[in-house]
Amino acid sequence: MEEITYQGLTFEPYIRREEIAKQVHRLAEEIERDYEGKNALFLCILNGAFIFASDLFRACKLRDAEIAFIRFKSYQGMESTGEVKQLMGLTEDIEGRHILIVEDIIDSGITAAQLRKELAKHNPASVKMVSLLFKPDALTIGEAPNYVGFEIPSKFILGYGLDLDGLARNLPDIYALKEQR
Repeated sequence: MEEITYQGLTFEPYIRREEIAKQVHRLAEEIERDYEGKNALFLCILNGAFIFASDLFRACKLRDAEIAFIRFKSYQGMESTGEVKQLMGLTEDIEGRHILIVEDIIDSGITAAQLRKELAKHNPASVKMVSLLFKPDALTIGEAPNYVGFEIPSKFILGYGLDLDGLARNLPDIYALKEQR
């Protein structure tokens, strides 16, 4: 892996695709144990989590699991706007269902906290969250995800679904913004 440049910013290799795949399979095994026989609904948060959700959903061997999509947005460029906007809503009936929110990254926790609050209005049996990446030092509201692929420091990253203004989602590896010296 080599450094890459987007919008004049340099990003260095951070997490290789092989490491990502290993964590996805570990998470799938944990989720299989916890959700066996529960008619789980994987709720993928678009756009960033779609690659992770696809890999995770296929890795899980649950026979009665379904997947749905909802879109929230709180970033513009490299900064959180501090405001969460729901752009596309949930159409499935989730009352009495076991919901597993699938996120690409949890940092401040604002989006996750708002989503949990909205889902609770529909009386699900349970709501848990899986996140490929978690920045514990950045968490300001809510709680840590129930399942975490990687705990990372507060760096701006992209690739494997994570983007910079829509760019770089298609990179199979994850890159971190290179620190200026």
